[in-house]
Amino acid sequence: MVAAPEASARPRPSLAEIAGVFARHANATFGGGSATIAVLEQQIVQRRGWITRPEFHFSYALSRLTPGTNLLAFCTAAGWTARGWLGAIVALVAASLPCSILAVLVTVFCDQLRASAVFQAALAGALAAAVAIMGSTAWVFAEPHVKAAPWKAIVVVPCAGALALGAQLSPVKILLVAAAVGLSWPVPRREPL
Repeated sequence: MVAAPEASARPRPSLAEIAGVFARHANATFGGGSATIAVLEQQIVQRRGWITRPEFHFSYALSRLTPGTNLLAFCTAAGWTARGWLGAIVALVAASLPCSILAVLVTVFCDQLRASAVFQAALAGALAAAVAIMGSTAWVFAEPHVKAAPWKAIVVVPCAGALALGAQLSPVKILLVAAAVGLSWPVPRREPL
């Protein structure tokens, strides 16, 4: 197992690089915020090494605890981790401005688009792909935990689903219950080979 690079040893991206990656991937990935965050994980952790995997997980967890759009909170946290205040601002603007402009344009032409068979067909295809991407994204986040503690995953995942669908608990309450289970059922740490 390779140790994570220290903050001073990792590449320091330029603000233009941050803007390019976040504009390209935060605005052109379909499937919702989680799918986009999974793509950004490939770009900023695996491919470029701007932040470490623990920093990525921390940014992701932090984005889930903040009110508002989780994707924008994640981009801001990841930009902050990579380059401080300027990185946070650039990542936030790059991740939000282009898609906001597109949303305004689509809204302006909504009546024409709604009547278009081509647009309706494209929307149906995008929806099907988004569902598949969400499943793939769930695995990106679950895989390390399933491999580390398979029995815990076998218990927690169905219980969380039952609480959401059967008991109709809010996501916040389910996360709090899952955190309590995680605290009461620790996973023994494995020594690296």
